[in-house]
Amino acid sequence: MTHVSPVALFFRTVRARAAPRIWGMKREPSWIFLEVMVPIVSTTAFVYLYRSLHAPEAYIGFVILGAVISAYWLNVVWAMAMQLHWEKKEGMLQLYVLSPTSLMAVLVGMSYGGIIMASSRAVVTLAAGIWLFDVKLSTNELPMVFLIFGVTLVALYGLGMTLSSLFLPWGREAWHLALAFHEPAFFLTGMNFPLSKLFSTVPGIISFVSAMIPVSFGLDAMRQLLLPSKIPGVFAPSTELLALAGLAVLFLVTAYVALQRMEYKARVEASLTLRG
Repeated sequence: MTHVSPVALFFRTVRARAAPRIWGMKREPSWIFLEVMVPIVSTTAFVYLYRSLHAPEAYIGFVILGAVISAYWLNVVWAMAMQLHWEKKEGMLQLYVLSPTSLMAVLVGMSYGGIIMASSRAVVTLAAGIWLFDVKLSTNELPMVFLIFGVTLVALYGLGMTLSSLFLPWGREAWHLALAFHEPAFFLTGMNFPLSKLFSTVPGIISFVSAMIPVSFGLDAMRQLLLPSKIPGVFAPSTELLALAGLAVLFLVTAYVALQRMEYKARVEASLTLRG
């Protein structure tokens, strides 16, 4: 039998779990149509709402960028946070636990595939917004924008892996938790309005919860760089980048610890299917 190092096994698992999500887009073209076209309708509604209220034109750009990031948030909630719960219902979780790889590698692979899937929706939404509504984005700070975007995705999918491991023991309640993380996050992260307005008007505890969702500072920082001198952000982009890096480390470590606990319950206590 050929010996495979733990590192090689980790990356092979990542590639294997990402492949179904990437190739699945080619096998179900209707999914791409629904994932791309339906969100554009809701985005268009917000655009015309702001224009009817004679809001600053910068709000149109804010809505478009919010729609782009929402693609990743929805992927995290429904294709990451719920993933182990669904695998358990389908009888696949036992195979993951019995395999020589780790659950962390499985979820990293799912995250990578999910990013590719969500990017198709994000790119089309951005292109449609620029073309249909004549949104002008600054390209002076693109390297910083891509850096913030990358760190935001790491933190966001780290949160998804954490939620996935925490939702698993809760059975049917996981569905309700996913719903609870869906719509409220659109308000808490300022996806359709400036985040600074939220931080300046709501109680501190709500601002703290907002700050713990990576989308908030990631989107706010990218808006400041792509739409400069329009509407002030909460903090400077460099400060928000540091906060995002801290969240990325926090969620990845939390996910690793939680998944180690899940594997222990499965392999040693044989109680993964039990609640708690």
